[in-house]
Amino acid sequence: MLITTDQLYHKFQECTGISTDTRRITPDCLFVALKGANFDGNQFAEQALAEGARYALVDDVTVADRNPQCLLVSDGLTALQDLARHHRQTLTIPVIGLTGSNGKTTTKELIAAVLSKKYLTYATVGNLNNHIGVPLTILSLNEQHELAVVEMGANHQKEIELLCSIAQPTHGLITNVGKAHLEGFGGIEGVRKGKGELYDYLAQHGRTVFINSRDKTLMAMYRERLKTLRSDTVFAEAIFYPAVEAAAVEAAAVESSETPIELLQESPVVIYRDSAGQAITTHLPGRYNFENMTGALAIGDYFGVSPDEANHAIADYNPTNNRSQVIPKGTNTVLLDAYNANPSSMAAAIRQFAATPAKRKAVILGDMYELGTESEAEHTALGKLIAEGKFDLVILAGKDMQYALPFLPKAYYFPDKFSLHNWLMDNPMTDTHVLVKGSRGMSLESVVPFI
Repeated sequence: MLITTDQLYHKFQECTGISTDTRRITPDCLFVALKGANFDGNQFAEQALAEGARYALVDDVTVADRNPQCLLVSDGLTALQDLARHHRQTLTIPVIGLTGSNGKTTTKELIAAVLSKKYLTYATVGNLNNHIGVPLTILSLNEQHELAVVEMGANHQKEIELLCSIAQPTHGLITNVGKAHLEGFGGIEGVRKGKGELYDYLAQHGRTVFINSRDKTLMAMYRERLKTLRSDTVFAEAIFYPAVEAAAVEAAAVESSETPIELLQESPVVIYRDSAGQAITTHLPGRYNFENMTGALAIGDYFGVSPDEANHAIADYNPTNNRSQVIPKGTNTVLLDAYNANPSSMAAAIRQFAATPAKRKAVILGDMYELGTESEAEHTALGKLIAEGKFDLVILAGKDMQYALPFLPKAYYFPDKFSLHNWLMDNPMTDTHVLVKGSRGMSLESVVPFI
């Protein structure tokens, strides 16, 4: 017999947590059996129970019939999402929803670091930001948490809409709109529409939005919603950072962040001047990370975190997740930004690195994925941009990086990483700043031991 969402929630309350992976079973957790193209979690339900799970949520009647601890639903993924929605409705804490083409995870970590100075804050763990990860994040919240920061990723339209229906954010921020997941979104306008689904939710439910006033695309998206939505469905507040532009004051409730900061240095790491005139040195490079910092500081200011504590949180944040990591390697310095890449983030990183003062500079760049029919054109454009950087050494890896080669006659090109690793071992670098960046599927962090 199928279990209802309400019945399932009562069972969930008996559990200590939730897991979709038998390698991560904790005592008395709820195991959720999910299915994919090459796996069926139902086949691992009894293993999960044997390893200590209290219940297993399954959608295979034959598995459910074998064990009374198996809870039968018609679809495991849908049941997981419905369970998360049910749990979210029991929570009264602020939930900050966060999306964007680039910088989501770094911004999420910075926001969480700032808010944690005053509140017991829970933030998305790692990159659990999709149709499975967001429900797991929501179900990890309990009555002790005072604030939540939920990262929402998407590679097609209507996905952010779905994630908003689960996370039900009370506040939200879009980092930017760029050329990411073009294949799934159907082009840059599709990306704009898809990311804008967060603004749609916040406006339609009278919630608070944080907007980077220096981002013309985000400002335009905000104004569009003011014009098209009915007067009874508009943002509760629009908080602009780092300042309110005169043209932005169109809403009934518009405020400015009380944290005016100024960028003093963007490489090799960001240094900014805070509202009290102090210079704050961070561990993150680049103007793009400065934009992430301003968002985190604006949210901290809104929630009453003192400027001193917020600045300490930003200054202390040191990434360890293959994003904007500065790694000393002998006489070399590696800027590892290999968690992901798309044309927008790649261009920002290359321009930033080109402006970085260094005796000798090298770039090791890998393919940008999920560009569909635009891949050849985007990798070609990237070749032109790399050439403008006038780097001392250019190393390219991956199938589509071949399209960048016509503009880089002195570049070294490797279709596979094995050849790249061997070349790096045979040609050691010294006194060199090295940028390493590529899409997740390239896993270019593997080159660091060879530099």
